[in-house]
Amino acid sequence: MASLLQKLLLLIMLCMPLAGLLILHLQSPNMAPPAHTSLMLSKHPDPSCSMEDIHRCHFPQHFVFGTATASYQVEGAVKEGGRGPSVWDIFSHTPGKIADNGHGDIAVDQYHKYQEDVSLIAGMGFDAYRFSISWPRIFPDGSNKEVNKEGIEYYNRLINSLISKGIEPYATLYHWDLPQSLQDSFGGWISRDIVEHFVAYAEVCFAAFGDRVKHWITLNEPLQFSVNGYGTGIHAPGRCSYRFVSPAGNSSTEPYLAAHHALLAHAGAVNIYRKKFQGKQRGRIGMACDCEWAEPLTDSPEDKAASQRRLEFQLGWFLDPIFFGDYPAVMRKHVGDRLPRFTSFEIAGLRGSVDFVGINHYTSRFATPGPTATDPSDYGQDQEVLLSVQRAGSMIGDRAASEWLFIVPWGLQKLLHWVTARYNKPPIIITENGMDDPNLETVLLEEILQDAKRILYYQTYLSSVLKAIREGADVQGYFAWSLLDNFEWSMGYTKRFGLYYVDYSNGLKRHAKSSALWFTSFLKRQKNDI
Repeated sequence: MASLLQKLLLLIMLCMPLAGLLILHLQSPNMAPPAHTSLMLSKHPDPSCSMEDIHRCHFPQHFVFGTATASYQVEGAVKEGGRGPSVWDIFSHTPGKIADNGHGDIAVDQYHKYQEDVSLIAGMGFDAYRFSISWPRIFPDGSNKEVNKEGIEYYNRLINSLISKGIEPYATLYHWDLPQSLQDSFGGWISRDIVEHFVAYAEVCFAAFGDRVKHWITLNEPLQFSVNGYGTGIHAPGRCSYRFVSPAGNSSTEPYLAAHHALLAHAGAVNIYRKKFQGKQRGRIGMACDCEWAEPLTDSPEDKAASQRRLEFQLGWFLDPIFFGDYPAVMRKHVGDRLPRFTSFEIAGLRGSVDFVGINHYTSRFATPGPTATDPSDYGQDQEVLLSVQRAGSMIGDRAASEWLFIVPWGLQKLLHWVTARYNKPPIIITENGMDDPNLETVLLEEILQDAKRILYYQTYLSSVLKAIREGADVQGYFAWSLLDNFEWSMGYTKRFGLYYVDYSNGLKRHAKSSALWFTSFLKRQKNDI
């Protein structure tokens, strides 16, 4: 009976997304009513587009819809095609580091199944696919001495397959799979030497793929690989001050060094692209930063200051140097001499080094002042902010599978306004947005595929994006995370973010979830279809 009801609910949602929203809200008592529901009935750019619900025809004419993955999470084939080891190969095989002892050796085997996956993307009607290039597939030992031709050939096949289906490739140069040799030889991102290696790698990619790839992302979430890789130790390479977690590292300084060198590597890659390739290839280049929205717990000046401080430590850390030439003043105050300084030459290279701002956003939290940082301190303590998901006995939103992920669509709208105001209306692409379900191996497949909560998530978050656009934000694209269930870093295969369910025990077969069907309906409602 439960399965029949879920199917009925799905039918209602596919035909009448607004009705689905209201029904699901009644089933989620902890979720606040979407503040932007009325947006779905508001005026939209295309007068021929139905106003019964939200579809792609409500968005600007050239708005890009895509879906996304990352190389280590989906490719597998870690010892095929000349690929060398990455820090995640070593880290994931270290006992106790991954929740279910999972690893990316096979992942979901996109290396061999890429044509099938490209067909899935095309079948849903997406305009673009954001994938990442595996650095150790291009330079197996990280030395920049010899390019791995098999790696080049694999990405050529993937890119050509995308283009043959009318899908625009968006390539990320670095989504965390650093060649292990670079970590071993000089410490990876905490060494200034990484900049030269990254720029050389980027140049090879621009030369090999830039005739077809017109949208480049240098780094994915430098905050995460800096803090979790070198501060908390929960991500590769697993360094931190806490010796029960890692035998080496300094959480007080290394995250700031890693982030500093990441910014310099980004600027160096952009400089090479603009000098040698952009004029002829006519592409764009940016960086993808992650940021939660920090909502003041109350209207007090102290809570508002804590909210602002949290946002500057998350997003200002990486965008302020690009738009203003230095880290936020509040970071200089709280971090002191542990925060590196840029030379005048480096500032000149950083300023304006994005053609668009990529934003990865999933959730929001309440912020209030926290205790004064101790000595030695770390990134978390330096902010002096306490984060919570509850206010006056009410949750900020319904929770997804992960403990950190709450469904708060209005937070994305506020974040887009913050970026628009602080950086003078830059072009923005939502490079990741999505939610996860638990991996429930004992539940019937037909029930797992009815992911009504994920449909609600996408409906409400897309409505927030649309409202932000109508209020002045220059948002130009949106990428759903993720195309497929896959290896979710320290959580292994215990969480599922995909539009497609991957059957890990049955040949990695892909099955469309209800959210994939919803996107198919959403994306096909164009002007010509009405």
